[in-house]
Amino acid sequence: MTPRKPRTASSAKPARAPEATLERIASEALNIETLKTRNSDSLDFHDVAVWRLKEALEAAYQAGLSAASNTRSK
Repeated sequence: MTPRKPRTASSAKPARAPEATLERIASEALNIETLKTRNSDSLDFHDVAVWRLKEALEAAYQAGLSAASNTRSK
């Protein structure tokens, strides 16, 4: 029996997050109304407090955990 080669991290593309999840996190945690490019600096760039950024990253992490557990239970 030939041993299997380990998969490298770059061999599999990560799944993309659902757009609605990203929009919800941006809206709730960062007070950003849309993630769509609007070609205006005042609309496309935002000042964000570090604690709000941390909140958004934690929400994204939790969404990923939830999605992963839903995938495993199917």
